[in-house]
This record gives sequence, structure tokens and C-alpha cells, in this order.
Amino acid sequence: MLLRGLVIGFSIAAPVGPIGVLCIRRTLADGRAVGFAAGLGAATADALYGAVAGFGLTAVSRILVGQQGWLRLLGGVFLCWLGVRTFLAPPATEAARAARGSGLAGAYASTLVLTLTNPLTILSFAAVFAGLGVGGAGGDYRAAAVLVLGVFAGSALWWLALSGAVGLLRHRVTPQGLRWVNRASGTIIAGFGLLALLSLLP
Repeated sequence: MLLRGLVIGFSIAAPVGPIGVLCIRRTLADGRAVGFAAGLGAATADALYGAVAGFGLTAVSRILVGQQGWLRLLGGVFLCWLGVRTFLAPPATEAARAARGSGLAGAYASTLVLTLTNPLTILSFAAVFAGLGVGGAGGDYRAAAVLVLGVFAGSALWWLALSGAVGLLRHRVTPQGLRWVNRASGTIIAGFGLLALLSLLP
């Protein structure tokens, strides 16, 4: 179950979306510690949604899915704001911010919130867990707990690998290059936000 959870968590985290772009940009700007902290926020959200699906918390699941319109609106607006802020951010010349607690906590909290505003993630976990025969009423809660732990570890492993790989290239990026990274990242992140808002249209 732990191995299955590792594979599930790694697979769900690996596709490059707004969180991946954000993690890459923060690693380049502030260092590997901040980039990994951002990834851990997403891994925590994945584990929380995995726990809801794995332990068969049907009421919580229905509330989250039922409020997905408001959550998409919140996530879309936040992504647009974050995209504009990233686009306009000046290139960082030092990695001093990586050592600040607020930088690590801010990176973690922002990606935690962004990932939690996508309640459809819980449907993915519910489908996978059901296919594995884990969760739900009368399910094996010990197996579910091990699986959720594996999901967190697998997701965290992906973010560690991504921030580590990008961190190796960090010192080769010039301030001018980082300015373009900020602009490209901001445009992509804001684009994901606009897509989230457009999905609310009938």
C-alpha cells in the first residue's frame, strides 16, 4: 500500500500545471528550500484530499464538490493575482529570502491554498482508491492511512526532485534571464487562472 501510495502521489504531482510553474519560478528566484516548501504545500493538500477519499468521508467530499464553483472562483482569482504579481516581480539577485521563515511559510501556504481550491482532485483519489479496494464505509482504515502516507511521500518526492534539478541550474540564470522567467511564469499562471474562471461560464 505504501508503494502504491508513492506511485499515486508522484503521478498526480508530476504533470506540470500552475503549481509546477510556481515551484520552478520560486526555486530559480529564492533557492531550493523555498521551491521545495512550495511543493510541500501541494503535497499536503494531496494528502488531505487523499485522506477524505481513502477514509470514506462522504459528507466532506460532497460539501467540497458541491462548492466547487466558489472554490474555482477563489482559485482563479488568486492565480490571476499571483500571475500578475509574478510577471511584475523584479529579478532576485540574492537567495537571502530563502532563509527567512516567512519566505518558506508563505511558499508553503500559497501552494496549499491553491491546491485545495481544486476539489475535483478528490474525485481522482476516490476513483483510484475505489479501484484499489480501499476506503469507504467498513473499509480497511489502516490500509487507507498507509496509502495516504504514501501519497504524501510520493508527491513530496516529486517536488524534491523538481526543486533540486532546477536548483542546479539556478546559478546559471542571469538577472535578465530571470526577468524573462518571471514574465513567462506570470503569464502561464495567470492563464491557468483565466481558464479556471472561464470554466465557471455556462
